[in-house]
This record gives sequence, C-alpha cells and structure tokens, in this order.
Amino acid sequence: MQKNRWLLAMMMLIFAVVFVACESESEAPKASSAVVKETTGPVASAPPAKIETYKEAPMLNKLVTAGTIKPVAERIPAKDEIMVEKVTDEIGKYGGDWKMPWGGPNDRWAVGQPTEESLFRFNKDGSEVEPNVAKSYEVNKTSTEFIIHLRKGMKWSDGVPFTADDVLFYWEHMLTKETFGKKIYDAYYSVDPVSGEKALATVTKVDDYTFKVTHKYPSVQFLERVAIDNKWFFAPAHFQKTILPEFVGEAKALEIAKQWGFADVKSFLVATGYYYWVNPQIPTLRPWVAKNDPNSDQFIMERNPYYWKVDSAGNQLPYMDRIVATKVQDPAQRVLGALAGDYNLLGFDFKDFTVLKENEKKANFSVLAWTTAAWSSTGLQFNQTIADPNLRKLFQDIKFREAVSVAVDRKEISEIVTNGLGVPQQASVPEGLVGYQKGWADQWSKFDQARANQLLDELGLTKRDKNNFRLNADGSDLTITITENTTNTATFLELVKKYYEKVGIKVDIKVVDAGTHNDLKYANKIAATTENISLVNVAFRPDTLVPLRVLTPWLGNYGLYTSSNGKEGVKPEGDIALVMDYWNKVKSSTTKEDITKWSNEIIKLNQKNQWLIGYTGPTPNLIVASNKMGNVPKNLIFADEFRSLGHGHPAQFFIKQ
Repeated sequence: MQKNRWLLAMMMLIFAVVFVACESESEAPKASSAVVKETTGPVASAPPAKIETYKEAPMLNKLVTAGTIKPVAERIPAKDEIMVEKVTDEIGKYGGDWKMPWGGPNDRWAVGQPTEESLFRFNKDGSEVEPNVAKSYEVNKTSTEFIIHLRKGMKWSDGVPFTADDVLFYWEHMLTKETFGKKIYDAYYSVDPVSGEKALATVTKVDDYTFKVTHKYPSVQFLERVAIDNKWFFAPAHFQKTILPEFVGEAKALEIAKQWGFADVKSFLVATGYYYWVNPQIPTLRPWVAKNDPNSDQFIMERNPYYWKVDSAGNQLPYMDRIVATKVQDPAQRVLGALAGDYNLLGFDFKDFTVLKENEKKANFSVLAWTTAAWSSTGLQFNQTIADPNLRKLFQDIKFREAVSVAVDRKEISEIVTNGLGVPQQASVPEGLVGYQKGWADQWSKFDQARANQLLDELGLTKRDKNNFRLNADGSDLTITITENTTNTATFLELVKKYYEKVGIKVDIKVVDAGTHNDLKYANKIAATTENISLVNVAFRPDTLVPLRVLTPWLGNYGLYTSSNGKEGVKPEGDIALVMDYWNKVKSSTTKEDITKWSNEIIKLNQKNQWLIGYTGPTPNLIVASNKMGNVPKNLIFADEFRSLGHGHPAQFFIKQ
C-alpha cells in the first residue's frame, strides 16, 4: 500500500511537470523565428547587472595572495563583457565537492555534459537559443549571414586570451580537415531550395572578438543547429599547434601520441580534439578543468580560475571547488552509493524509482523528476544496413517489425520494468512535442502472438531447427543478437527474449563496455540494441531520424554514406531516401512554417515504417540531489540537445553550509 501511494504521488508529479512543459511550449515563441534578425543591432545575452566589485572562491584568493595568479578582476572578461548567470533559488556559497559515480574514461559524457560551455545554448524551456560563450549575434534578413561577437578579455583555463583566432583555427585546421574523427557537421551546409545543392559555409574573421559565418543559401536554423551539432565552435589554437601533424609533422605527432599513451595519431587526435575535457593538459573554457589521469580510481576536475561567469552579486562561478567522479563497475553501486551518501548529485533511470523514493528521507536526498523527450522507456531498434544479408532483408521488411511488436505483452513489460508507469504503447513522439501524431502510440501495440506467427510465416521463416527456432529461408541459422553497453536493461531484455522465442525467434543478449559498443556501432556490427530515440524537435536534432552521420544504430551505414559523400556506407533507398529529401527541404526552408511542414513529413515516415519498436511509453529521468545541494532545478527538460543535467547550469549549484 505504501509503495502504491508513492507511485500515485509520483504519477501526479509527472503529469504536473508534463502539463507545465506543454503549457510553456504553447506560449513560447518558435525558435526559428527568434533568430531571424536584421543587422541593425546585436542579439545579446542578458545585460550584466551593475556589479562594482568581484569576489572569488577562498581557494583562489589564496593563490592570489601567494602571487600565483592575478586578482579575479584581471582574470575575467571586461565589465560589460562578462556573463551574469541567473541562480535557480539563491546566491550560493563557495566550497565543497560535487561527488558522482562514473564508469571511467569511456563514461566521459558523465562529466562532459554538465561541464560543457557551448557557443550558444538553449533557454530554459528549449524554445530558442541564447548566447553563452558568444556575447551576441546579428543575422541578416535572408538568414545567410551571421555575425557573432565574443567576450573581450575572456581567457582559456591557462590564462591565454580566447579570441576569434581560436574559432578560425578550429574551423580551418580541425573541423574542415576532420582531424578529430568527425565529418563536417550538417549545420554548416545550406541547401538550394530549387536544385537541392548543398553548399559549405565560409567562416571569416572580422576582428579579434568577432567572426562571420556566411551561407550561400538561407539557413534559418543555423544557430540552433550549431547549439546541438557543434557546441564548441572553437579550440585552444596555442595548444593544438603543439600536437597537430600539420604543425609538428607526422613523426613528431606519433611520438607525442605515444608519450600520451596512444598507439596511433588518429586515436590521439580524437581524444584531444573531441573528448578533450578529460585531459588535464588541455586548456578549456569550462567551469571545472581536469586535474588528474582519467584512468584513476577517482577522476578530479577543479575550478577554473579564469571562468568567465559570475552571479548577480559579483561572485565568480562555479560555487563548488571540485567534481569528484569515483569509478564504479556495477550499476548497482550507483544506487548503493546514493543511499550511503557517497554521491550528492546524479541521475538514474526510472527503474530505480521505488528504492530511491523509499529511502529519500533516510538518505537525506530528494528524487526530482525531469521531463524527457523520449519516444519510449523500453524498446528495440534494428540495424537497417546490418552486413548479414538475411538479417538485413528481415529488418527492412515492415512485416518483421510488426511481428516483433505484437509478439510482446506490453502490459507485463510495463508492470515489471517500469512499475506500471510506462504506459503500454508504441514508440512515438510524445503528446506536446513537435511532430506528435494522434493514434501513433497505439500502432501495433496489441499483444497478438497468432498475428506475429502469421507474419513470420509470410516472411518465409517456416523452417525450424531441432529446438523449434525458426531458420532463415535458405535454411541457415537465424539468431538476433542484441548488443548492450549496460546491464540496466537485463530485466527488459530477458522478457523480450522470452516473447521472441515463443514465436520462434532465437535471441542472444551480449553486453560489452561503452567503448566497444561505440566501436561496434561505427563498424556497422550492432544488429539490435535498446538505444532510445529522444528528441525535442527533429528540425533541431535530425540525425537520430535522418541518416546524416553514424550515430543511431538503426540507421547503420546510411549515415556513413551521407557523411562520406557517397564514398562509403550504404546508399539510402525508398522511404529512407525520402527522409533525406524531406530533410533537405527543411534545410532549404526560408520560413518557420515550411520547416514545421517538412519536419512533420519526416515524422510521418517514421510512423508509417515504425523503424523503432517501443513497448512502453516514456518515463521521467530521475535526478537524485542531496538536500545539502542548492540551486538544482526541481524540473526541467532532460534531453541531450540541452545537455541533460547541464541544462540546470551546474556552475551555480552549491553545497549548503
């Protein structure tokens, strides 16, 4: 009875959060209209408050007294250039550690997302972008020219000035030359609305603190796309010049890579050009910077003396001195550590709700429910370009996807895996978000094993082995391997395996570490996985539904074909090709109405084909915060586009005294 009361209370909270989120969205201006400005004046971040003096953390004041660093006023941007960060509840106190678990260097996003500082970031309700590292911007009437102003006096974490040269260096010597293993992001291409021709933007320096991005064709959502695709549109040129082969030569670069512990230059440049924040040698703009080897049992990030944000009272942020990430091997250690007070702020899947809620008072923490943009809480996606020809043919057949959808009892999945809070339904856009289609959630959602068997028979899978498992039409073994990078989905997958095997589909569940999972994804070797789809707006974040690059396992090598300009991968055909065509129309749209129109067409193709199979509806993401942790928002939208927990602006989190 007690458990049911908790669950009922939580459901009421969830409905309240979703209602507020939807209400906010309906009242907020559309992002695409918010960025189209005439070049009569800059669009700036919130004007600085009138701050007469600046203050800093005691640990930095000691360094100033010792003469190790300069006073705070000389380390931060000029008075009219500094960014004043709004606090959630109150002006915080200095000191203390943010204690969290992580899985080691391959879990780098655990510390990467909450410490990230992007050129532009999304506002609280996600309706539009606002300047962050950038101070302000101007956009012409045709959305082809974007002039971006930086903050004068801003510095890297080693005290070297941050200027437009760092943007141009990144563009010319890293991004366009693909030194860190990523193709040029789609955000930087504009599309001819008539011919469909793609054109790469040009980036030019205006002065030391201003640069210009020029598109050949209108790019209405350029700033939103940069805020998602390429959040750090800059790099410390003074550091990168010491390691890039272009500057030091291939032989020297290899020598340096080996000194850092890398076997080759390619992997070294990925680690230092993309996943740079876990390397203490690399200057950054983040509130905390790496201080030790990420392979250590505890990875430490310490406050950045040159951080460029203050609160309204003039206190240089961040409030907390350090992030202390303790390596854990078993996901159960996360729950046990939270209950024991070893961690003071971390996220959980909803499956842990009951045990966390039961211990809320005893462990002196609060369980906060942040709204998600997920299409489901349990589901599977099948690689449409998997190398095995039998599996590829099977996965691409809509009858197969319907069969594995109706073969599973969603009610049982809901009760056992989500405590009944994930509604038995299909993977679909949640109501209240852009692209919602009425009735989609019910598609192929009724449990019907007879229908599943009929469909599988129609696919020619009528032959059986001695254990009564279906064979491919050619008589070869048919096994679907579901590859995971966590054991958190074990209960769900065992249920899926049970139901799939009842209709004759043999299932093998394989768990690998996160790094291996990522490598297998890029190698097109993941046949099936539980990776979810979560996006606020396909126009903002298309590449989980549109094959622009290798990112989402279900799209497989379709994305590689696009990112390599047809040199590698698998050429999209049929409705996948149509998705690409619609995306190009989104890109070439000159009005927000056309962007919405073509975005909806992409969503409708996903509904028609149901490439993603979901078994239960979305549940909130849980944020467990110690009651001694201040300024943590009680509810926000938890989405990768907004950097998940980073959407709460962690530099203003603090430890209550």
